[in-house]
Amino acid sequence: MSNPTLQPPSTTIDPYQFLNAHYNPNDTLTRNLEDPHTSPSSDTTLPISVLTKDLTINNSNKTWLRLFLPKKATVSDQNNSVLPLIVFFHGSGFVITSAASTPYHDFCVEMAETVDAVIASVDYRLAPEHRLPAAYDDAMEALSLIKSSGDEWLTKYVDYSKCFIMGNSAGATIAYHAGLRVVENVKDLEPLKFQGLILRQPFFGGTERTESEVRLENNPHFPLCVSDLLWKLALPIGVGGNRDHEYSNLTAGDGVDEKYEKIKDQGWKVLVSMNGGDPLVDRSKELVKLMEEKGVEVVIDFQEEGFHGVEFSEPSKAKNFIGLVKGFVSSFAS
Repeated sequence: MSNPTLQPPSTTIDPYQFLNAHYNPNDTLTRNLEDPHTSPSSDTTLPISVLTKDLTINNSNKTWLRLFLPKKATVSDQNNSVLPLIVFFHGSGFVITSAASTPYHDFCVEMAETVDAVIASVDYRLAPEHRLPAAYDDAMEALSLIKSSGDEWLTKYVDYSKCFIMGNSAGATIAYHAGLRVVENVKDLEPLKFQGLILRQPFFGGTERTESEVRLENNPHFPLCVSDLLWKLALPIGVGGNRDHEYSNLTAGDGVDEKYEKIKDQGWKVLVSMNGGDPLVDRSKELVKLMEEKGVEVVIDFQEEGFHGVEFSEPSKAKNFIGLVKGFVSSFAS
């Protein structure tokens, strides 16, 4: 959920102060976090390498997605080659920021240009105003929109046989749950054919602490009390922040093992990227272990150094990770 504008906490950590937010009695959140936004631009005369525009997903829910198209794909001498599609979900603990937030916009611009792919970055509903499974439902609605949309950027420039679901932090958790739903009914989303998941520092929880959570309890970039609060705000009313809920705990819920088997049978690959300085790293390792036990092909990116959301404050880390995504996407034949 890291954002570059968050400040390291003091020794005694107030999670609301960390988030620059205030909880209201009517189950809403007043968000005071500095969150600069970037507007889309599809003007081909501007000196930009990636064109952007927004598509509405659901007017009632005020959800939408932002498309990122490498401008070079629109040049006539490109022989009408089509590009992979990456459906991306931003992080920030389910409760703050947007697909228009400048750090996520810039990240997707760099990813579209480097990977040479069309990116669809989804703006989903936030908790606590819209608690889970709202974001998970919005993810599926976004995929349905992409499937049926007649927008030229999708129909002309996307290779529908080469699609990926991706996210960072809570966005990776959304991508994970979307993947579990997609694999149950892959035909429902045809002609979209998904090849795999790209999960960057996924945000999972549980009541039993992992070694990395205990060791990094007061981590300045993502302290454990903030993680706990985010789950309390995101999980359904009545759950009481029970992190062993199926929306948060990897091992909770029905049929998870069977869904992993379906992921294997579909031939999906799963890229899991993690850092040793992230309190959540042990839960990423647990995901890798569970998937590999079911025969899923997992590509592991483990860096000993680095904290939660490091790619948004250290450009070299972002470049390295995006390069990894490029290699992962390129490994699939068109």
